[in-house]
Amino acid sequence: MRVTRREFLRLAALTAATAAVQACSPVYRQLAGDPILPAGWHSISGNWTFSVLNRLTFGARLEERQLAEQIGLAGWIEEQLSPNALDDSATDWRVRAFDSLHMTADELDGWEKRDVIAELKQATILRQVYSKRQLYEIMVEFWSDHFNIAITKGLVWMLKTVDDREVIRANALGNFGDLLRASAHSPAMLIYLDNQANHKDHPNENYARELMELHSLGVDGGYTQEDVMELARCLTGWSVKKHFWPGEFTFNTDVHDMNEKVFLGRDIRPEGIGEGEFALEILAAHPSTAQHIAQKLVRRFVSDQPMEEAGWLVERAANAFQSTNGDIQAVLRVVLLDGLAAMSEIPSPKFKRPLHYVASALRLMNAESDGSLALHEALSLMGQPSFQWPTPDGPPDTSSAWLGNLLPRWQFSLELTQNQLAKTYIDWENLLAISGAQDPAELADLLGVLLLGSPLPETGRDDLLRDFESSGVKEMNEIAPILAAGLLASPNFQYR
Repeated sequence: MRVTRREFLRLAALTAATAAVQACSPVYRQLAGDPILPAGWHSISGNWTFSVLNRLTFGARLEERQLAEQIGLAGWIEEQLSPNALDDSATDWRVRAFDSLHMTADELDGWEKRDVIAELKQATILRQVYSKRQLYEIMVEFWSDHFNIAITKGLVWMLKTVDDREVIRANALGNFGDLLRASAHSPAMLIYLDNQANHKDHPNENYARELMELHSLGVDGGYTQEDVMELARCLTGWSVKKHFWPGEFTFNTDVHDMNEKVFLGRDIRPEGIGEGEFALEILAAHPSTAQHIAQKLVRRFVSDQPMEEAGWLVERAANAFQSTNGDIQAVLRVVLLDGLAAMSEIPSPKFKRPLHYVASALRLMNAESDGSLALHEALSLMGQPSFQWPTPDGPPDTSSAWLGNLLPRWQFSLELTQNQLAKTYIDWENLLAISGAQDPAELADLLGVLLLGSPLPETGRDDLLRDFESSGVKEMNEIAPILAAGLLASPNFQYR
């Protein structure tokens, strides 16, 4: 169901009114939590820790905020850095029916393409919304962007599920060198970047170039076109099986260039598959790789302008990367504890990308969802379809790329709050009962605290409520969904 003209005009008025909250409080006001756990909902106040949590989760729920207050932000981060110690059985239950998530490429070869893609997309957003391992899921998203693979190319549709499980999720908080090697052996990556066509008689440089420019050294990492050509020669023969056990990695000696190479100033002797393995070791240990990864992590968690606003933090994180041989957790501790959590204020706003916007709305409204088609249609309209970003660099991680195209967000906020999204549901009766709100004014204040971290300004709130009354909308169960939609569409909720 599309937004009616009346609903659109009302939402426009609500959005304009709630923008006034920015005049009274920082744009980073912490998001509120789970309405099923009412303790603390009525008395939430501004707190820097909660603002930081917005960078570390897909929307910090009440129980996460309360835990961070109890054990401190450092303690909360340390808990999140040990995801296997966190009981996430409830999330596992939600994705238990997706059999494709556990299958090999050979097994998936017999599936319908649409079913494999649907299950991967559903499981991904369900984990982002419901998992207690929020920092882990944030890092899964980060590395999925870093090693971007679009499922629209060739057989990638059945190989990305294996890549997600065995490359990204298996190494998201591990060692970068292991992650880089796993990606280089990933059939999904090799097909996506054409390395299966990398033959000694006609080398294909596509994967070699992106391996250096995007995955390791960075565009200014100090390599030359000659290095691209030499790396491509090292990787000739790295391919994917077509017949027996299709979709598995294979090394084809017959098409490998067995001549000597010189890569980044290092002599590489003919050793078959070992040449590519040695080249990956060089890349993983290179100072430019440390700098590139550190800068991307600071951009993701701290600032759109990492070198201008937090260059010291980039350098410290890069040093941690090198001193620990690419230990991702060690680098995160620097970025999050020495950096983000220690700052007196966040250097610049981080505008939510569509995926973060949708996930945070679902989390903070405590929506029940199976993560299916309607959510992914909304993401596509907002400009970030899951696993379909068309270029190897992945979805942009700066606010400027996403500041436009807000109408689909308005559409989503109305459909979500009015329970018009198929297989996604907000239990308004329960939420209103828990709120204990006695009148629309109190309800508006509580929804403001719940979604924005602070009540609406009293004057603007009262004007809105009079508008509802004059239009004949007086019941709380009628006011609440439209008011919540306005808050979700407001400027404050767009930022984290």
